[in-house]
Amino acid sequence: MFGIGATELVVILVIALLVFGPNKLPELARSLGRGFGEFRRASYELRQSLMDAAEPEPPPRTQSARASDTKPTPEPTPKAPETPTPQDGA
Repeated sequence: MFGIGATELVVILVIALLVFGPNKLPELARSLGRGFGEFRRASYELRQSLMDAAEPEPPPRTQSARASDTKPTPEPTPKAPETPTPQDGA
């Protein structure tokens, strides 16, 4: 995290405690957390919009391409001619 070790982090927290006091420190930490959260959301949205803009546009479809996209309806199969059946008593 930013190349800060545990010792440096403790020193920074002690200095912040001395400067802001124990009553103000939780409020400061909360507002910093909210700020980092908003920054993360904004950077994610910017990254998404840049990726969307970088995607190539599909080529425009022509009239012949539109016609080939539609599936042809299958033609009905022709029925075999019916053969006459012998009649009773014929």
